[in-house]
Amino acid sequence: MPSLGPLYERLYSGAETFLRVVAGALLVSHGYSKILDPFGASGLVESIGFYPGGFWSALLSVSEFLGGICLALGLFTRFAAFVTTIILAVTIYFHGILQGQGLGGAEKSILWAAITVFFVVRGANRHSLDSAIGRQI
Repeated sequence: MPSLGPLYERLYSGAETFLRVVAGALLVSHGYSKILDPFGASGLVESIGFYPGGFWSALLSVSEFLGGICLALGLFTRFAAFVTTIILAVTIYFHGILQGQGLGGAEKSILWAAITVFFVVRGANRHSLDSAIGRQI
């Protein structure tokens, strides 16, 4: 509705911030159990070809947990979103191809990746720590 255009314009920045914060918080919640046991996914990551499993498992744990915190805060937003996009690309491959689950098995990761790609391209808005420090990485 064109008459609601001014309202949509005013709500855009808040909606974008909401999406970033929710996505970051959910990544933190997914990464929390991994950060408590950073080597717990060693066997899993080796099963999809990432050796040594301990290194990649720890990197996954830190990236998902800290990447989520950074995304939620809008700190190093593009970098955090890029790193989490890489992780999500691997999960798309894992569920969609290796596990043979196809689109249905990978759809959640595809949706997550679409969100993180948005923030790779867009960066953070004025409601972020990136904006407060005056830098976008």
